[in-house]
Amino acid sequence: MLDPMDCFIDREKVVKTPQELAEHLQGVFGDDLSYVDLRDFSEGSSGEVTSNHLWMTIGKTRLLDFVDELGKFDFPNFHVVSGDDDGDHISLYYHFDLYRAVERGVSLHVTVCVHVPKDDLTVDSLFSRIPGVEYSEREIQEMFGVDHIGLPNKALVFLPDDWNREVFPWRRDETAPGEGLVEDLS
Repeated sequence: MLDPMDCFIDREKVVKTPQELAEHLQGVFGDDLSYVDLRDFSEGSSGEVTSNHLWMTIGKTRLLDFVDELGKFDFPNFHVVSGDDDGDHISLYYHFDLYRAVERGVSLHVTVCVHVPKDDLTVDSLFSRIPGVEYSEREIQEMFGVDHIGLPNKALVFLPDDWNREVFPWRRDETAPGEGLVEDLS
């Protein structure tokens, strides 16, 4: 069996255009990809396109496969996991870059969204592929209550050790902090 890290390190970059990569991922994941959007990103007054941004939504059971697939083309430089309470589920957004060191205009931002239903707040951790995800996944756990399966350290990052672990500061439902926990900062 291939060690997942082997697909990221010491491999030659396989540079694809953003459209080619999007089509490849659609071919590999088929109906497991429910949203695909490719956007140009320009900087300065010239309007020159300096990079592209690929947005995708994938079923939560395919997240590790998705990251492994990105790793076949370039090391997926992880930035952060962000999230949103969308009612019956938590949307997690994993932000990556590919082709950062190739040349101007080639880098590609990739954001993949995973919907985690509130009746099963678990998703596989990316720690086995990219250990640098640890603090971001721990933050998501303490702020939204999403458990990352396989994350070895699940200690709190920002909240005090005596924090009630049934209260999630970034949730909008009954588990959000009540008025007694919210201080007036103005």
